[in-house]
Amino acid sequence: MLSMALHLRDQEMSLRDIAERLAITTGAKRGQHPSPATVMRMLREYAEQGATAVST
Repeated sequence: MLSMALHLRDQEMSLRDIAERLAITTGAKRGQHPSPATVMRMLREYAEQGATAVST
């Protein structure tokens, strides 16, 4: 799901549009769409991990 979100973000799609295109594949929410806030958090955590890897 992260790789698709990154690809869609590169296409300059809004968080709401990205969330509508993604689907949760496992767990109790399987088949549902994540919220835009979840997408934003996922992308932010990815960016923070990249910044940490560069600084160490």
